[in-house]
Amino acid sequence: MNLQNTLPYWLAALYLPGVTPRTFLRWLEQFTDIQSLFNASEDEMQIKGISHQHRQSFQQINSKQIEEDLLWTQAQSSNHHIISLEDEAYPTLLKEISDPPLVLFVRGNKDALSTMQIAMVGSRRATPAGLKQAHYFASSLAEHGLTITSGLALGIDGASHRGALDANGVTIGVCGTGLQHIYPRSHRQLTEDILQQGGAILSEFSLHALPRAENFPRRNRVIGGMSVGVLVVEAAIKSGSLITARCALEQGREVFAIPGSIHNPLAQGCHHLIRQGAKLVETTEDILEELEVLLQNDKKQNIMNELKELPACQQHIFEQIGYEITPMDVILLRSGLTAGKVSSILLILELNGYIQSVPGGYIREIRK
Repeated sequence: MNLQNTLPYWLAALYLPGVTPRTFLRWLEQFTDIQSLFNASEDEMQIKGISHQHRQSFQQINSKQIEEDLLWTQAQSSNHHIISLEDEAYPTLLKEISDPPLVLFVRGNKDALSTMQIAMVGSRRATPAGLKQAHYFASSLAEHGLTITSGLALGIDGASHRGALDANGVTIGVCGTGLQHIYPRSHRQLTEDILQQGGAILSEFSLHALPRAENFPRRNRVIGGMSVGVLVVEAAIKSGSLITARCALEQGREVFAIPGSIHNPLAQGCHHLIRQGAKLVETTEDILEELEVLLQNDKKQNIMNELKELPACQQHIFEQIGYEITPMDVILLRSGLTAGKVSSILLILELNGYIQSVPGGYIREIRK
């Protein structure tokens, strides 16, 4: 299937009135593909449980809006992108949440979306100490190769983006508006700096969407959904940052929080998160240690998934080898195969990086 040909359908889905991503994806599960859904008859849609009101909305698609969006990608073909949920460039972690955006409008380096990201969020009215902490942690984490993802807002968000840039790192801004309306306006230069340094800004909202209060909780779920973890620097008890943290917890992400003075109202949100199980953070190492455990678990799972794709004979030989040295005669005895057959399989496994030949036999490869 040509994804470019299906993009207009995904944009049409975005503009269906009153239809959330979760609802649309539930409908899509009942059809072969998105084209089949849009080309279905009204009777077919009714059988699939699509209401009369929603069936009517399929007949009122704003083709002019879709054409305008597609023209936007052609205006700067290397800098403007629209990524649908089925596109390979769509962030893998974001795809895993219960209600992923159907499309993402992206300016900048779309490959940045596939990097390992940590979200940093906090108060728009941060204290000088909070701004300093955000800048420091963002710089330090960026120096360790993490992409810093935040919401382009004033306060902690802006300091986090700037900290990553000052460390020559990559940072991603997730907008609660359309990309034709940078908000706040004072961050236009910050946006250009992000793009200039290989980062990106993105939004799930149509290009001309204005800042509305209901947009920002939706933006927050994207910030958390794209990241392996969320670091809350300063936050009041009732704040958007805690919404981001709650979304991250629901999405199975790690949540980190920096404690502060008991007299500082902007520390109360962090203290609440810590009481709820967030990891208390004092240094960058506190975050890196936790992520290292997470990465090792992911690597082990990835290796096991890869092994399932191997021929049965290769899986069988691999299972006879441990992380300790396993002699050749032991492998032969355990496998029950001929020496020639075992030798050829061992060579294939070694060339593919699953095992390593060492004095005295073989061991499983420990992937870094």
